[in-house]
Amino acid sequence: MQAMTDNIRLPDELGRQLKTHREALRLSKSALAEKAGKVREVIYRLEAGEESTVLSLLAVMGAMGLVMRMERAGLPTASEVAARLMDEDDDAA
Repeated sequence: MQAMTDNIRLPDELGRQLKTHREALRLSKSALAEKAGKVREVIYRLEAGEESTVLSLLAVMGAMGLVMRMERAGLPTASEVAARLMDEDDDAA
């Protein structure tokens, strides 16, 4: 299984990483939710980069054998945020 080594700075990046890891473990959303003691909606929201609680995130990560490490980093640059918003606009079109 590939390590999660990308720097995650935006919620949708975290969601993609969580989904990739869940799929590598061959867990359905329902199975992961049950293992984490959460409802399936939590998995959908996290993988979509939507609002969720820190406790839910930590429970889901723990259920997949993941931990969070904090490193000093700046906020996303204005150009990173603008590029992401443009990508979302293109997807909506």
